[in-house]
Amino acid sequence: MANDKPGLDGVIAAAKAQAPGRGLPPVHLWNPAHCGEIDIVIKKDGLWFHEGTPIGREALVRLFSTVLRKDPDGFHLVTPVEKMKITVEDAPFIATRVDRLQNEGGGETLKFLTNVGDEVEAGPENEIRVEMCSATGEPRPYLHVRRGLEALIARPVFYELVEMAQERDTPEGPRLGVASNGAWFPVGPAGAHRL
Repeated sequence: MANDKPGLDGVIAAAKAQAPGRGLPPVHLWNPAHCGEIDIVIKKDGLWFHEGTPIGREALVRLFSTVLRKDPDGFHLVTPVEKMKITVEDAPFIATRVDRLQNEGGGETLKFLTNVGDEVEAGPENEIRVEMCSATGEPRPYLHVRRGLEALIARPVFYELVEMAQERDTPEGPRLGVASNGAWFPVGPAGAHRL
């Protein structure tokens, strides 16, 4: 599209306008009149591409991730004046690390790190869910990051979760699951994922 470059520049400028240390931009409050599409694709492996070329600058990918929003019609990069639809093949982020910590109440907290630098504590607000791939039967684990945006949990990180998992009886039968911030998340049937 002829206006892709100005749109991309606008996204960069809006994301940079957010002062460091002030948190994420309030993209959920922005309802710009100008809408369009931009040739950005987030691949299943978490790599970002613009016009078929990988975006090699990690700082730029992190910047774009701060203005990403999921709407009913798909994923968009949003600024106060523009909303541009992009393509996301699976989840927009990848959870690349998990740490198990003791929280103040004596329970456990699972703290994840994403490929774009988000630190997310699993719990009632940020659930872990596991889908089974219909084609392969393999588990596809996800973590809610913010406002409907999820991270695919990387396979090595999922294996760590399985090693941490405890068995519980559920209405679906015995299940393996992990606890974090007072919530329990099933990761699969008992015995199914043991390595």
